[in-house]
Amino acid sequence: MTDEAIEKENAAIAKAYKELLQVSYRTLSDDDKKLIRSAFEVALDGHKNQRRKSGEAYIFHPIAVAKIVAQEIGLDATSIAAALLHDVVEDNPDYSIEDIKKQFGKTIATIVDGLTKISSLSKEKDMDVSLQAENFRKMLLTLNDDVRVIIIKIADRLHNMQTMDSMRPDKQEKIASETLYIYAPLAHRIGLYNIKTELEDLGLKYTEPDVYNDILDKIKESKEEQDKYIAQFSEVIKNSLDKENLRYEIKGRPKSIFSIKKKMIDQGVSFDEVYDKFAIRIIYKCDSDPHNEKFIAWKIYSIVTDHFRPNPIRLRDWISSPKSTGYEALHITVMGPKGRWVEVQIRSERMHEIAEKGYAAHYKYKQGSETEDNLETWINRLQETLESHEMNAVDFVEEFKLNLYSKEIFVFTPAGDLKSLPKGATALDFAFHIHTEVGMKTRGAKVNGKLEPLSHELKSGDQVDIITAENIKPNPNWLDYATTARARSKIKSALKENKKLIGEDGKEILRRKLKQLKVPLDEKTINEMVNYFKLKTSLDLFYRIGVGTIDNTMLKNYASSRSNALMSFFKNKISRKHTISKEELEKQEITLKYDSLVFGKDEEKLDYKLANCCNPIPGDKVFGFLTVNEGIKVHKKNCPNAVSLQSNYAYRIMPAKWIDSSQQEFLVKIVVSGIDHIGLVNDITSIISENMHVNMKSISFESNDGLFSGKINVVVKNNTIIRKLLEKLKKINGIDKVTRV
Repeated sequence: MTDEAIEKENAAIAKAYKELLQVSYRTLSDDDKKLIRSAFEVALDGHKNQRRKSGEAYIFHPIAVAKIVAQEIGLDATSIAAALLHDVVEDNPDYSIEDIKKQFGKTIATIVDGLTKISSLSKEKDMDVSLQAENFRKMLLTLNDDVRVIIIKIADRLHNMQTMDSMRPDKQEKIASETLYIYAPLAHRIGLYNIKTELEDLGLKYTEPDVYNDILDKIKESKEEQDKYIAQFSEVIKNSLDKENLRYEIKGRPKSIFSIKKKMIDQGVSFDEVYDKFAIRIIYKCDSDPHNEKFIAWKIYSIVTDHFRPNPIRLRDWISSPKSTGYEALHITVMGPKGRWVEVQIRSERMHEIAEKGYAAHYKYKQGSETEDNLETWINRLQETLESHEMNAVDFVEEFKLNLYSKEIFVFTPAGDLKSLPKGATALDFAFHIHTEVGMKTRGAKVNGKLEPLSHELKSGDQVDIITAENIKPNPNWLDYATTARARSKIKSALKENKKLIGEDGKEILRRKLKQLKVPLDEKTINEMVNYFKLKTSLDLFYRIGVGTIDNTMLKNYASSRSNALMSFFKNKISRKHTISKEELEKQEITLKYDSLVFGKDEEKLDYKLANCCNPIPGDKVFGFLTVNEGIKVHKKNCPNAVSLQSNYAYRIMPAKWIDSSQQEFLVKIVVSGIDHIGLVNDITSIISENMHVNMKSISFESNDGLFSGKINVVVKNNTIIRKLLEKLKKINGIDKVTRV
């Protein structure tokens, strides 16, 4: 670099640092500024010889992370300093955690240590357990040390996502998949809704760029019309709000690209058919009378519904019962001008601040109050689940995620205490939510005074009384009744412990019975028996002996098979050379049938199978996934399982692409629905038969009260043909929806 370039870069670094001090959500004292300055100087020295992939000085990254922490999340000077230092120990061997502790104190050292631990992945490669999932488990364990570790890590991930353009496409996809898989749900759970939304949109940008750009372009095209509509809606209620002498602000907020895409998939509609592409927020002030905060919200609700008819099933009252993240607001959906549904969110300035800043604002407003801190309660409950090493890391992360995004219900204890649970929670989940020991001894449950099964799904407002008994133990059926990660983790641990105890007895029983059959109980015999009885582990074998599902007759048959196997060993060895197994035949059939897919940079032709979860056909964007037992499975890029596979098993992902699909045909199922009329089936079959590249295999239709639904199976050569066919079918009069299954 020239002297001029160095001077220019130094000026840019100084400018970025000054902006950091100016944008802080908290008021910084002189001591705060000294602390941040010291951290900046250490970070500057620690990263002096480093550059990012984009070529810029590395120091811009910790400054940017600290800005997110200071401005968007609203944390204090301690957190800002920790954010500046978050990569120093990991990237520079001259600095240790002990050095950070001496200069900045124990709290900052603990946060930096937690962030350093998260970044250092295990060096051991175990193909059966995802390294990434294990890393997520370690990251979540740091919640117990200091929740700010996770918050700064989320800020770090956000900035990395914002600056990924210079990375290789495969790296972009891996990082984006991880983000959608764990970081966005975590941001949601901590109440960082703005950051969650941005992480989701950026995740979609790199995992499905075509979908992202298509929706983005359509949002830009409709922005002017949307702004006019918001102004028209606001004008109707402004006079009434002003008459009540309310101080307020009305804002229009577009729904995120990710949420619009999700609605399109969930509802099976196009962009134009998504009716609530934006929400209107009414943010009111109540400085002079904070005790009336709730009353004012309902007054505004009354004014809005005086002018616009509300949808009675779309009222969400998170003021009377805040979400477990601390989120408070009234959400209503009303019929606005031009017959369009509009979501209206009513919040006070305090509620808005908590919604924007999450944990930081919640903590700020909670000080001096004895209200339970929901975030701290959640962390305490989570800790028990995190420390359970009974389940494989991928299963753990999957179960943990179940509860991150889930909607909430509110139920009462017999004493009238209010408890929040994920939507879909059962009576058994409630028992474990109260206490692990209550869950373990659950015999039954009364819901609203009536005895219900443990699998009974609870609803908001239910009062639940758990009946316990000392002689009760969890049984495998309980896993069918429990939905929450906490309950399932505890049940699995208890079942495994019980299985071990029975297994120990079973091993001794097996030793005695094999002795009578003159068979030694050694490692070779155990492995043979596991295979013979088609089991997975030796514990499964001992357990089945212990409970009696493998009896004396079955053991005698095994002993007899051993001697027969020995006699035919050489015969089998010779014949095996000339025999092709069923699996090998299937592989050959697959290789012959689908020969138009290539893998990796060298575009190799390899054996593979098409994944049943997404049924890719030529022309679809795909990737290969190396399974443990079934070779390469090919998935579509937008497969429902793609994010999980990319995030947990990135080292098993293989780039793949179609190179020639002219000789192969694929079966595709199309579902159509709409308004029935005479000649409709003829119109549909005519469109299909006119296309010489489409062969119709079967068609079935049902009509009910003027509406119809139909299923059509066609054979096509690639996805371009099927896409054109779908577009033509959509244009037929009366057809409402056409989707490829």
